[in-house]
Amino acid sequence: MGSFSLTHWLVVILVIVLLFGRGRISDLMGDFAKGINSFKKGLNDDAAPGNPAAPPSLQNPQVTQNPQTPAKSPVEDARG
Repeated sequence: MGSFSLTHWLVVILVIVLLFGRGRISDLMGDFAKGINSFKKGLNDDAAPGNPAAPPSLQNPQVTQNPQTPAKSPVEDARG
């Protein structure tokens, strides 16, 4: 009662092929496979040893202090 027979599955597959067409199903499966492959590639790129998450210059930027003369306010410029 819980399992379906072989003829049931053949009828279901036939109806799906008639509704969507052979080309459309293969296009969908191809796009699905491309998505899975790009997902796996992304995981492998992130988990590859020796690849830092970001360049060292962006992780710990070095702050250099440049002594600058303080800017005068407009009031100080007006006084002289």
